[in-house]
Amino acid sequence: MANIVSQIADKVRPVGVSTNYGEPVEVGDQTLIPVSIGWFGFGAGGDGDDSGAGGGGGGGASIPVGAYVRRPGQDLQFEPNLISLLAVSIPTIWVTGKALSKVIRALKK
Repeated sequence: MANIVSQIADKVRPVGVSTNYGEPVEVGDQTLIPVSIGWFGFGAGGDGDDSGAGGGGGGGASIPVGAYVRRPGQDLQFEPNLISLLAVSIPTIWVTGKALSKVIRALKK
């Protein structure tokens, strides 16, 4: 089982950069390079004896965060996808708010 997991890990290791940065696209006189945040994971397990009982699975996600844009006569600039950035930042803001409220309650006691 461990051999299968290491084989899968070797296959997906180089996927990161090609998943997070897309192929350049020409739109009119501009060049766009899409950028995303991506992650994936795999797991497997068995019962430890030679009966062969076990299983595994995997999954992943990708969130588009913006694009690098090259316009004629200008340097390459990153332009964020504000909707995706808000969607990604909402959980962080929520957790920060909850943590701050607990800290404030602890300081009041």
